[in-house]
Amino acid sequence: MNLLQAWVATPGATALGWTLVHSLWEGALAALFLAAALRGMRSAPARYAASCAALVLLAAGFAFTFAREMPAPAHVAVQPTVAHRIPGPPAGLGDPSEAAPRGSLGYLPWLAPLWMAGVLAFQLRGVAAWMGARRLRGTGVCVPPGLWRARLDQLVQRARISRRVVLLESCLAEVPVVIGYLRPVILLPVGLLAGLPAAQVEALLLHELVHIRRHDYLVNLVQMFVEGLLFYHPAVWWMSAVIRAERENCCDDVVVATQGDAYGYASALAALEERRAVAGDAVLASTGGSLVKRIRRLLAQPEGPRAGLTPVFSAVLLTVTLVGAMAAYQTRPPAAAAAPQLVPVAAPAAVPQPAPAPAPAAPVQVAQVQPPVRSASPGEAPRADASQASPLGTPYRKWLNEDVAYIITDAERAAFKALPSDAEREHFIQQFWERRDPTPGTAENEFKEEHYRRIAYANEHFSPASGSLSGLPGWKTDRGRIYITFGPPDEIDSHPSGGAYQRPPAEGGGTTTTVPFEQWRYRYIQNIGTNVIIEFVDPSGTGEYRMTSDPMEKDALAGGANAMRTGATVQMVGSNGVQLSVPLDRYSDHQVSVSVRIVAAGGRVVNEFENPVQGQVAFSRFLAVAPGSYRLSVAVKDMTAGTVASDVIPLEVK
Repeated sequence: MNLLQAWVATPGATALGWTLVHSLWEGALAALFLAAALRGMRSAPARYAASCAALVLLAAGFAFTFAREMPAPAHVAVQPTVAHRIPGPPAGLGDPSEAAPRGSLGYLPWLAPLWMAGVLAFQLRGVAAWMGARRLRGTGVCVPPGLWRARLDQLVQRARISRRVVLLESCLAEVPVVIGYLRPVILLPVGLLAGLPAAQVEALLLHELVHIRRHDYLVNLVQMFVEGLLFYHPAVWWMSAVIRAERENCCDDVVVATQGDAYGYASALAALEERRAVAGDAVLASTGGSLVKRIRRLLAQPEGPRAGLTPVFSAVLLTVTLVGAMAAYQTRPPAAAAAPQLVPVAAPAAVPQPAPAPAPAAPVQVAQVQPPVRSASPGEAPRADASQASPLGTPYRKWLNEDVAYIITDAERAAFKALPSDAEREHFIQQFWERRDPTPGTAENEFKEEHYRRIAYANEHFSPASGSLSGLPGWKTDRGRIYITFGPPDEIDSHPSGGAYQRPPAEGGGTTTTVPFEQWRYRYIQNIGTNVIIEFVDPSGTGEYRMTSDPMEKDALAGGANAMRTGATVQMVGSNGVQLSVPLDRYSDHQVSVSVRIVAAGGRVVNEFENPVQGQVAFSRFLAVAPGSYRLSVAVKDMTAGTVASDVIPLEVK
């Protein structure tokens, strides 16, 4: 079941679910237009062509809708579509992310495996029908007399068919059928040649030859494939019924026009009705469609075409699906700025697994692994109407807002805050861990031990350096939150010093200079997806990594809003260039590297270089630039401290 859940969590499953929903109103709309078109058509070929076109357009619309719903691939100039959301920190720990409403949308991707199971069943049904037709062709058959083989050759020439057609008598077929496309075979029931007048037999043979000339066998196979693809839609089956009926009408018209005896041909069809059995979908029989309607059509002018209840049903289905789709789109979750980037990472390195820390003895007092105590947020005060309730003491506020901040549910949080006494809170905490114990009844609670080990590891490894302005403990950082919530990543691609970086094709390729960053890869996260890549950037170089969804945010030359500034200035020098000055006094004791890139308005790089500098208080260079509009990007990398500062300066050279 894990594999199915993992696949359902992919963007493809969600796109397929939306495609199935949209196909309902698309099919209903196509059925309405076809029904309206058929009411004005009397020609069987025109009605047949219109029905085939409607079925093909419906299948093409399904494919187009799926391609439109699929997320666009990440590109250097396009923000990638994020299909899944990593939950943000709880209230009181930072800016909460907007939670995606579940409702019916949460179950929409599950339509994908149900649809695939139905398609498989219907396609297997088609394969079984094809195999049955092959068996009918080679079992219980015999060669008819030479006279009828000669007559068939004459009819083949009259029908202008270039392929060789074989005529056989079959003890299994009860009506004339044609099987095959490249090497067509006409099967006649044993005794039919002697039981009907020769003219009627020739008319029936000519009917099957017209099927061959019109390539109806191939069209029928394509029709069966589309039926299996859109098996759930009533409009598809109605269209297929119209196609099969008009296909037979087209062949009947050709036979009557060739033979000139509508009454004799109708008599042959009536005689076949007495021997009729249900023919498989993979064969084309003279008794296809409604035989009574075909005979009535041959002997008298029928009434205008009727679509029955199809337009009414299609209108109702169209209205319902449109209303449902509009309501669903209104509840789609907005994109979040801190969502993970779900793109492949080139050659990530394996992450070492930290050794487990000893488990604490008590469920609350775990001083050696718990983060520092902080004051409660205003929303965490005890209820005003609980006059007899004891205040939520510091240990319990700490347990609620630090120890289990990332794993407690909203309902559990509200229930814990509503408890009136410490005794009930202690009991709640005990039950909280017992509900999550993977091995109840044993002395150890592996879930609890692993959770506190993760907190200890996050505090030890993810706390920012002393130069950080926030001074957050490791468990409150983005890396700490992700580590505590989802555990160690399967792979880490770490660039602690930034610098030169070869972009993967998914990010546009090419070489750039980056700030320190890390990419964590999880092979599978429940309710999130597979191959989840989460990227963290450290623009300040202090070790305070934050999660980002923009693959360009790690680019030092992109000049992100939170990047350190170089203080660079430019001064126009005549009309052919600028003088660039970059202060380096804060790096006077270190070796630094200055990277410069000038990009024209159309995106063309007109100048790019990188210079190592040591022991200088400033970097200055004249840059020859032709008149025009440009963007000058400058980055300074401290080769010792690993810090990167950057600026982007617009240029107007006149």
